[in-house]
This record gives sequence, structure tokens and C-alpha cells, in this order.
Amino acid sequence: MAAGPSMPTAGDRPGTLIRLHLLGGFRLLHGNAPVVVPRGLQRVLALVGLRPGTTRSHLAGLLWPDNPEERALSSLRTALWRLRQDPYCPLHTSGDTIRLGPAVQVDVDGLVGMAARVRDGDDPSTATTVLAKGRHDLLPGWYDDWVLAERERLRQLRLHMLEELADHYLTAGRHGEALEAALEAMAAEPLRETPHRLVVRIHLAEGNAFEAVHAFYVYRDLLRRELRLEPSATMTALLDETLRPIRQASRDPRGRRQVPPTPRVTRTDIDVTGR
Repeated sequence: MAAGPSMPTAGDRPGTLIRLHLLGGFRLLHGNAPVVVPRGLQRVLALVGLRPGTTRSHLAGLLWPDNPEERALSSLRTALWRLRQDPYCPLHTSGDTIRLGPAVQVDVDGLVGMAARVRDGDDPSTATTVLAKGRHDLLPGWYDDWVLAERERLRQLRLHMLEELADHYLTAGRHGEALEAALEAMAAEPLRETPHRLVVRIHLAEGNAFEAVHAFYVYRDLLRRELRLEPSATMTALLDETLRPIRQASRDPRGRRQVPPTPRVTRTDIDVTGR
């Protein structure tokens, strides 16, 4: 690890906040100054940030899964020794467990904490900044098994948070904010039905029947094209009342132009005297 050009020397501003960014890529900041961390040591810090209080054996097994346990533990001891040589090392060890120091803020924790507050029904008005950060994948370009698992967990967490936000705003009658959250979830996963259902519900709540029907058919066409599936009965039921007059008109002959039937001519209708 090495300080960036504006990094203060050890002992300057000892209480300076350390921030670990994992969404959108690895970055370690001491105050506002970047700390350069070699890729191998980045993996250690990232995993400890995602799995606080992890034991040495568990860390070694995740970081070096193809190595025997003793060799993996030896590699971990070397990595920890290298990290401790830097005065800005944010790791704390206690017995067999390793965690980040109390002055370290991890951006993932902000996303997880906000999701918990939204889930518990707290006022989501402060969610904007965290939602914007959540648009970026966890450690893009990293393909370790533990990264892939955490990336999917956070993706699902954010999708559910966006949907809960949209539902919260819809219930409160804040349709513009509800639509923004639903469209954000839709952009994150276009084939997921839940945000599309929310968009339809929001348009109906605003009295915009055309927008609701349009949103439904856009999703139906996308689902047919990509997966050869139909929207669920739950989504179709949202528009039953709106589409009923259209369906009835398409089935009811009275809703179409009437064509007089062709008269049937029988033998008794022929004037035989006019032969």
C-alpha cells in the first residue's frame, strides 16, 4: 500500500476517516486522498469489508480455494504482514478474527443499511444518494466465487429496495417519485415483472389508462420476444377492468358494423306461373 501524492504522513490527522469503496471498483481513501493498494491485497481488504469478523481459516479458504489449507493460511499471513507495514492499514485482528477498523466506512454498508431502513418502513427521503451508488456493480471485473455471490446478493437487495420505495411512494400518493423508483428497478432488470407491475399500478392511480395499457403491452412483447412467456395472471388482472370494454367490443357483434344477412331463397319463393 502506498499513499497518493496528497496523502498526509503518518501521525497527521490521526482521526481522519478511511473510506473503502467496492461498488463500481475498488478504491481506498484516507480522507480525500487515495491509497494505492496492490491487487492481491485489495482482495483481502474487500473480503474483510464484505465479511466482517471473518476467521483466518474462512478468509484463506475463500481467497485461495485451490490451495491446501496450510498453504492458504501461509499466503494469508504474508498478505496480512504486508498490509501491516503500511501506516494506513485499516485492518484490526483479535485472536482468530479479522475486521476493518472502526474508522473505516464501506459503501456497501450504506446500501445494506438503507435497504433495512426502507424495509422497516422508515422515511426513505434520504435514499437518493445511496440508490445512485447502487447503480454500480460490486467490484466489476472480479470473478472470484465470493465476489459473484455477493454481487448477486446486493443486486437483489437493491431491486427489492427500489420496489419497496416505489410501493411506499405510491401508497403516499407521490406518483412521480414512485414512478422514478419503479423505472430504476426496471432499468436494473428489464425482464423482472415486479417493477413493470408497479409502473402499471402507478399509471392507473394517476388515471392514465393509455399509459398503463402501453406499459403492459411493452412488457408483454418483451417477455414474448426474449423468453416466449406471457405476463402472470397477477399482472393481467391489473388491467382487467380497463381492458374489459375493449375486449367486449371485439367480441360483441353490436360493437361492429352490422352486415345484413343474405336472404335464403327456397323453391316455394319461385313464381311457377311465370314459367
